[in-house]
Amino acid sequence: MRAPLKHLFLLVSLGLTLASGAAAAAAASAAVVTTGTLTVDSARVTVGEPVSFQYDVSPAGPKNWVGLYRDPGNGPVQEEYVAPSLTYRYIPDASGSVSFPTTGFAPGNYVAYALEDDGYAWLAQPVRFTVVDDEPLHFATSVVPLRNAWAYTGYRAEIDGIVQGDQEGLTFRKVSGAEWLRVHAAGAVRGTPLAGSAGRPAVATVEATNSAGESTRATITVDVRGPNAELVPDVKVMTWNMWYGGTNVSDYREKQLRFLLDRDVDVIGVQESFGTSAKELGEALGWDYYQAGYDLGILSRYPIVKRSPLPSESGMPAISATVRLDARRRTDVTVWITHLGYTPYGPYDACFGHLPIDQLFAKEGQSGRTGQITDIVAEMGRDLRRSDATPVLLTGDFNAASHLDWSPRTQRCGYAAGVLWPASVIPTDAGLVDTYRRIHRDPVAEPGITWSPVYKTFTGGYGYDEFVGQPEPQDRIDFVYAKGEWRVTDSDAVVAGTPSPEPDHALNEWTSDHAAVITEFAVR
Repeated sequence: MRAPLKHLFLLVSLGLTLASGAAAAAAASAAVVTTGTLTVDSARVTVGEPVSFQYDVSPAGPKNWVGLYRDPGNGPVQEEYVAPSLTYRYIPDASGSVSFPTTGFAPGNYVAYALEDDGYAWLAQPVRFTVVDDEPLHFATSVVPLRNAWAYTGYRAEIDGIVQGDQEGLTFRKVSGAEWLRVHAAGAVRGTPLAGSAGRPAVATVEATNSAGESTRATITVDVRGPNAELVPDVKVMTWNMWYGGTNVSDYREKQLRFLLDRDVDVIGVQESFGTSAKELGEALGWDYYQAGYDLGILSRYPIVKRSPLPSESGMPAISATVRLDARRRTDVTVWITHLGYTPYGPYDACFGHLPIDQLFAKEGQSGRTGQITDIVAEMGRDLRRSDATPVLLTGDFNAASHLDWSPRTQRCGYAAGVLWPASVIPTDAGLVDTYRRIHRDPVAEPGITWSPVYKTFTGGYGYDEFVGQPEPQDRIDFVYAKGEWRVTDSDAVVAGTPSPEPDHALNEWTSDHAAVITEFAVR
C-alpha cells in the first residue's frame, strides 16, 4: 500500500506484457542502436559481493542511470518503461564505474541497463550477469508437501527448484521411503501408488548432491487418495501482497518458498509480484502459474486450465483463472485476483482527516477503488451466477477497509455509525462472503490486521505530512471472498516469525509489509 518510490510506480497495476525469454530480449536488443558501452567486471558474483560495471556513454548527464533487473523480467527491452528496476545508480560522467551491493538478491540471472536522463532510452547494450549463493547446499525447508495422488494412477511432481545453494551439477536420489515413489536424478518425482496405499501419506527421504560434493536431505510427502475419492478434499487459498516481490528483505525467495511449503498452501493470488515473482515461484515449486504483467499473478499446486486476459487487455486491475482440482470430477474453482488503487487512502482520511462520510466516499471515488470494484464484480457476473457448480473466489489487496470492521460497535476513529466502505459493500452485496469474518465474527476481539506488520508509524504523504511519526492506522485491507458450495473451515491473517518494523525489516523472515490471508475450504 506504500506510496511509490523512484522507478517504482504502483499505478502500473494495469500491467504490461513482459518480454519473455532470452530470444525476445535478444531480438529487442538487436533492434536498438547504441554508441556507448557498458561492461561487467565479473559476470558471476556471489550473493553479498558487489557487482561492478564500467561505462562509456554519450551524451553525459547528471540523471543518466544504470538499473538492474531480473533476466528475463521487466527491463525496458524496447526502451520503454515496463516495470521498476530492482535498484539503480546515477552515472553523471561520460565514463567511469558504478557498483551495486547484492545483499538480499535471490540467486539467479540479472541484466543491467544504462539509461538516459531518468528515462528508458538506452545508452549502451544491456549486460547480463548471474548471482550465485555461497551458502551450503540445502532445501528451503525440511519437509516438502507435494500435490495429492490417486491410487492406481501415474503421479508426477518436481522438487529440483526447492534446493538452495550451489546447484552446479545438482542430482537427486531417494534414500528411503514409500516403494512406489521414484526420484529421478534431475529432481522429478514419479510413480504409481500401490494397492493399499490410499488413505495415508506416502513419505520418502530424498538427497540432493552438487558437483562440489555437498549434499542435503529432505522429507517429501504425498497424500494418496482412493481411486474413487475426491483428489483434493480441502483447499488452502492465500492472498499475498509481496511488497515489490519481497526484494526489500534479504534471501526473500528462499523465505517465500519456505513459507508456502510450511503452510502447505494450494492456490495463491499475488500482488506486487514485481513482474517475475509468480513465474519464478511457480517454476521453483513445479506448480502452474499465471504471471499477468508487473503486478498480479496466480500460483496453483493443481492445473490452471483457463486464464483471463491480462490487465493491460481488460483495462481492469484484476485477473482470473480456473483451477482444476480434480480432473475426474471436473472439480474446478474460479479465482479472481485484484489490486485496487492505493491513494487517497480511506483510513488516513478517516483517522487523520476526520472527514464527513460524504467526503470519505468522494475520496474513495477519486482513488478509483469504487469504480474498479464495481467493474470487477460486474465482470464476475457470469461466474457468480454459476457459483453453485463452480465456486468463485475474489482475493487481493483492496487498499480499503471493510464495513464489517468499521461498524457502530467498533466506532473506529470516532465514526459512531460506522463506515460503509464501498470496496467491501459491493462484493458482499453480490453474494460474496468475507471468509475471515465468517470465522472470526468479532472485529474487536479478532481484528485480523493485514496493514501493516512492518509500518507501525506513519511515514508521510497522502496529504497528511503533519502526522509523520504518529501511529500508523492498522486495518484489514487484504481479503479472500468466496461464493459457492464450499464450506469455510478456517481463515487467518498470517506472517512468518515476528517482523521487525521498518526501517529494521531487512532481516525479517517475513518478506512483505502486508500480512497474508489464508482461508481453508472443505471441498465436499
